[in-house]
Amino acid sequence: MKLIWILPAAALLASAQAPERGPLRLSMKRAVEVATAPEGSAKIQLAEEALKQAQARSAEARASLLPDLESSFQYRSQTMSLAGMGLSSAFQIPIPGFQLPSLIGPFDVMDARATAQQSIFDFSSIRRFQASKVGITASKSDLEASSEQVAAQVARAYLAAVKGDTDVDTAEANVTLSQATLTQAENQKNAGTGTGIEITRAKVQLANDRQRLVAAQNARRAAHLQLLRAMGVRLDTDVELTDRLQYVPVDAVTLDAAKAQALKERPDYQAQQQRESNARLSASATTLERLPTLSAAADYGSIGPGLNNALPTRTYGISIRVPVFDGGRRDARRVESDSQYRAEKVRTNDLKEQIELDVRLALDSLGSAAEEVQVAKDGLGLADNELTQARRRYEAGVANSLEVTDAQTRLERARDNQTGALYAYGLARIDLAQAMGRVRSMVQ
Repeated sequence: MKLIWILPAAALLASAQAPERGPLRLSMKRAVEVATAPEGSAKIQLAEEALKQAQARSAEARASLLPDLESSFQYRSQTMSLAGMGLSSAFQIPIPGFQLPSLIGPFDVMDARATAQQSIFDFSSIRRFQASKVGITASKSDLEASSEQVAAQVARAYLAAVKGDTDVDTAEANVTLSQATLTQAENQKNAGTGTGIEITRAKVQLANDRQRLVAAQNARRAAHLQLLRAMGVRLDTDVELTDRLQYVPVDAVTLDAAKAQALKERPDYQAQQQRESNARLSASATTLERLPTLSAAADYGSIGPGLNNALPTRTYGISIRVPVFDGGRRDARRVESDSQYRAEKVRTNDLKEQIELDVRLALDSLGSAAEEVQVAKDGLGLADNELTQARRRYEAGVANSLEVTDAQTRLERARDNQTGALYAYGLARIDLAQAMGRVRSMVQ
C-alpha cells in the first residue's frame, strides 16, 4: 500500500523539478526548413509519394525488357474417360476379345520445369521505358516545385506573423503614448492651465488605442496559427519570432535577366518541360506498336510418373509478332497520345508566359514598395517631430490638447504606414524570389 502512494508522489516531484520548456524560437529560415522537411508540410509528403509512384512505374516499364523466369512443379494423379472423348466407340481394334476401355487410369504425372521468356526487339517497350525515366525526373522537379511553393507560403505566413507582432508593439506604444497624454492633461488641469474636456478627449483616445490593441493581439494569434498550419506543426505550439520587419535591399536586376533566370531555375517550368518530353515519348511508343516484335522463349524440365523415372524434356524457340488489325484500338491510342503531347506543349507555353507576367509584376511591386518604405520613413519622422512640438506648445500654454491629439493620431497613422510599407516590401521580395525560383535561397 505504501508503494502505491510513493509512485504518484515521485512522479509529481519529478514533474515539478523538470524544467519548463519555453516558446519555440523561430526565424524565417528555420520555419522554412521545418516546413520543407520530409515529414513537414503535407504538400511535400504528397510530392514524395508521387516520386515513389513514378519510380515504381519506371521499374514496371523496365521489367518488360528483362527476362521473365518462372519455375513450376506439378504432381497429379488422374483418370481419363475415353468414352467421353468419343474413342471407345469410334476406335475399335480388330482383335478378338479385345475392347477399348471407356476409362483409363489412375496414373501419376510429375512435371518439374523452368521457363524463360526474353523480349529481343520491342521498340514500343523501349520507348515506354525511356518515357518512364523522364517521368521520374519530372516528379523530382515537381518535388522541388512543391518545396518552393511551401517555402513561399511559409515565408508569407511568417511575414504576416511578424507584422502581427509589430502591430501589437505599435498598439502598445500608442497606448503608452495615450496614457502619457492623459497624464499631461491631468497635470495641466491641476496646474490651472487645462480643462476637463481635454482630459475627456485624452481618455477617449486612450480607449480607442486600447481597443486597437485588443484587435491587434487577436490578429497576431490568428497569424501565428496560420504560420503553424503552413509549417505542419501542432497548433498548440508556442512560438517566438526572432525576425522583425525591416528593409533589406535587393540587388538590382533587369527584366530580361530576371526572366532568363526564372526560366532556368524555376522547378515548375522544368517539370512541365519534362512532362512534355514524357508525352512526346509516350506518343512515339504508341506509334511504334505497329512494328513487329521479336521474342525468345525456352523451358526445361523433367516429366514422368515419379521422381525416379522422370525423363528430361525441353523446348526453345523464337517468335515474331506482326500486328495486322486490332479493330482500330491502336490508332485510337495514337490519336489520344498525340493530343496529350500537343496539350503539354500548350501548357509549357502558357507557363512560360505566366512566368514572364510573374516577374514583371514582382519587379514593379518591389520598386513601388521600396518607394513606399522611404516615404513612410520620412512621414514617421515628421509625425514624431510634430507631436513633440505640439506637446511642448501644450505645456507652454500656447495650444490646447486638440492639437496634441491630432498630432498623436497622425503619428499612429504614420507608424501603421511604416508597418504596412515594410510588410508590402517583404511580400514583394518573396514574390520576386518565387517568380525566379529562389525562395529557399532568399531565406538562407
